[in-house]
Amino acid sequence: MAAHDITPTRSVLLDLKRRIKLSQSGHKILKMKRDGLIIEFFEAMEKARQMRAGVATDFEVAMKKITIARAIDGEVNVRSAAYALNKYPTVKLSSKSIMGMMVPKVEADSIHTDILNKGYGVLDTSAYVEEAAASFEKLLETLIRAAEVETTMKKLLDEIEKTKRRVNALEFKIIPDLKESERFVKFRLEEMERENTTRLKHIKKKGAATE
Repeated sequence: MAAHDITPTRSVLLDLKRRIKLSQSGHKILKMKRDGLIIEFFEAMEKARQMRAGVATDFEVAMKKITIARAIDGEVNVRSAAYALNKYPTVKLSSKSIMGMMVPKVEADSIHTDILNKGYGVLDTSAYVEEAAASFEKLLETLIRAAEVETTMKKLLDEIEKTKRRVNALEFKIIPDLKESERFVKFRLEEMERENTTRLKHIKKKGAATE
C-alpha cells in the first residue's frame, strides 16, 4: 500500500510504529539465522569435500581388491560368493534439526558382517574374496555417510537462499515502506494540528471582534 493511501490517524501511526518494531526485530533474527546457516553450510561443505575424497579412495581400493580376487579365485567363485550373501544392509532414514531446519539423518545396519554370516563357506573362498568384500562394505558405509552430508549441504543452501530473500525483502522493501508511511502520517498529523490551531485562533479572533 502506498503511503499516500493511508488514512493519517493516531491509531494508524501507533500501528505503523508497532509493525516497524516487529519488522526490525524479525530482520535482526533472520540475519542471525542466515549467518548461522552459512557457518553450518561451510562446515557441511568441508565434510562433503572429505567424504568425496573418502568415496574416491574407498572405491579405488575396493576395485583393486576385487580385481585381485577375480585374478586369483576366478570370476565364477567371486560371483558365487556375491550371490551367496544372505544378510543385506538396512537403511534407516530419520531427521535432525540444524538452526530450526530439519535435515536427513541416514543410518545403516548390518553393513559389516563376519565371514561366518556372509552366506558362503570359509573353505570355498580365499582371503582375497573376504578382503574385497570388506573393502566394498567400507565403501558402502562411506557412501551412506556421504549421502547424508551432501543432502544436508543442499538443504542448507536452499534455506540460506530463502532466508536471504526474506532478509532483503525486510531490509530494502518492507521496512523502508513502513518508515515512509510513518513519515507521511506524522507529517499529515502535524499539518492537521497546525490547521486546527490556525482555525481555533481565527475563531477566537472572530469571537473577540463580535464582543
